[in-house]
Amino acid sequence: MDLHLFNEGSHLRIWERLGAHPRRADGVDGVSFAVWAPNARRVSVTGDFCGWDGRLFPMRQMGSSGVFELFIPDLKPGMLYKYEIKAQDGSIRLKSDPYAQAMEGPPGNASRVVASSYVWGDSEWMQSRVDRDLIREPVSIYEVHLGSWARVPEEGNRPLTYREIAPRLVDHMKRFGFTHIELMPVAEHPLAASWGYQVTGYYAPTWRYGSPDDFRYFVDTCHRAGIGVILDWVPAHFPKDDFALRRFDGTALYEHDDPRQGEHPEWGTLIFNYDRSEVRNFLVANALYWLQEFHIDGLRVDAVASMLYLDYSRTEEQWLPNFYGGKENIGALELLRAVNEAVRTECPGCFTIAEESTAWSGVTRPVSEQGGLGFAFKWNMGWMHDTLLYFSKEPVHRRYHQNDLTFAMLYEHSEHFINALSHDEVVHGKRTLLEKMPGDIWRKFANLRALLAYQYTRPGKQLLFMGTELAPYNEWYYDASLDWHLTDDPMRVGLARFMEDLGRLYLESPCLWRSDSDPEGFAWIDCSDCDNSVVSYRRQWADETLITILNLTPVPRDNYRIGMPRPGRYVYRLSSDDPAYGGSGYPLPDMLYTDNVDMHGFPQSLNLTLPPLAAMVIAPAD
Repeated sequence: MDLHLFNEGSHLRIWERLGAHPRRADGVDGVSFAVWAPNARRVSVTGDFCGWDGRLFPMRQMGSSGVFELFIPDLKPGMLYKYEIKAQDGSIRLKSDPYAQAMEGPPGNASRVVASSYVWGDSEWMQSRVDRDLIREPVSIYEVHLGSWARVPEEGNRPLTYREIAPRLVDHMKRFGFTHIELMPVAEHPLAASWGYQVTGYYAPTWRYGSPDDFRYFVDTCHRAGIGVILDWVPAHFPKDDFALRRFDGTALYEHDDPRQGEHPEWGTLIFNYDRSEVRNFLVANALYWLQEFHIDGLRVDAVASMLYLDYSRTEEQWLPNFYGGKENIGALELLRAVNEAVRTECPGCFTIAEESTAWSGVTRPVSEQGGLGFAFKWNMGWMHDTLLYFSKEPVHRRYHQNDLTFAMLYEHSEHFINALSHDEVVHGKRTLLEKMPGDIWRKFANLRALLAYQYTRPGKQLLFMGTELAPYNEWYYDASLDWHLTDDPMRVGLARFMEDLGRLYLESPCLWRSDSDPEGFAWIDCSDCDNSVVSYRRQWADETLITILNLTPVPRDNYRIGMPRPGRYVYRLSSDDPAYGGSGYPLPDMLYTDNVDMHGFPQSLNLTLPPLAAMVIAPAD
């Protein structure tokens, strides 16, 4: 039955059958091995237990399934192994196990036999997540690259281990009000400079920070503190390293044979053959593996756009149309829907996020609906691009670009969005968020605070890359620690205090997250004052209202009138110009009172003072 389900592509726990597993057979302890290599003439298990001699442990073939298996007595967890594969042309290939649950680091890249003994302590979290509806809950994500968050300079500048970093990260995230951590890929990868996005061990947490059980401890620690864990997952492509999936049994097994379908010209990687049932099974089960074996809460699926389109980053002669003559990758669409349905049915409460940069429709619609792909959320790449473009402009020119700030609301409710300011925006010469901002150092920080306030108070969940709270001058580098020495700088002390208060305001204000998917939860008060570069909008849920006003020039504005949805008294909930945050401290009254003056379609309005380059959040006092 296992073989039948695997060949059919529907074995949802195939990692329990393929790979290496310590077992007891006929009263003898040992390790069972199983691998899919349908076009091999011979497959043997080899490792440090036999001097890497591939002649000693040949495997038997399981009929026409393409699976080879072998039980070797007396082997124990910790031993290294590979598969020696003799291809049809007689060549010998030494391959790591596609289903290995641990691997050694380069240059060996061998697979490692492991057995988990971890005892979980997050039962309360696991039970409660089943009934969560994240669309209507606060979601504030801290994106982390584990190897460069913090390092140990006294020990050769090594990265922290899973167990070392867990409590420190949890305390840091709680300080700023983050609800989830998103980890850049921890699946095994040979090249650290790929940041984990070129995977060679899809079932193996990287050796760089500890063992698989150490990673379980990391997730467990987050859950016990009430923090969800999201993992970046890469089903779009894999590298050409010869020890891994590439031409695994001497043929294009996991990839397409035709380079017009099987090679990614932009990244120099190989593309999975999604049309092959065993390959689909490998990927669908892998998604479930991380959710079930490591209690991961969500998967952020990388490079979805490259999966959807056959002509992605290709010239006309570099791609083949699908069966119907179109450019849609039908196999990839079926895979994504299968993954999302499997997550929904097998792991209630877990979710998926699409990093998808095009106008493809229905990314977050259920699979049961016409055209739906089934993701819970989609990164709002359009918002990210337009917003950063706007904030990078000199304030004197912003009057001509206000559409960049407002355009995203035209499609806001077409999907469930996450407003991401991710690692991709602070590398490769793009500059850090602080350095994107125009002006002198005071104006840079003022702009940055206004940007963050805008991100947190508009519709959608939000994601920030690690280090945003430090406002570094230098771009992120994967092989060095964040610039923690900046924490004592007065401007950064103010920024950190601002982000603490902003995070607290977000968590304490249901109108900022309960109504994200409801059009009535957001309304512009005024977005037409281009000359002054001022915008104002309302967030609403039930009886709760928050008003955000952005003055995006360094010119303070007195006697600036804005219509209010209800009469009465209003109070400031947040002002990014507060001197405690590094702002100018432009004088503001303690209480605001509406006048019976029509403005912006309301019968009452407030006469406000707008500090320079500032965001203000006000709320009814009654």
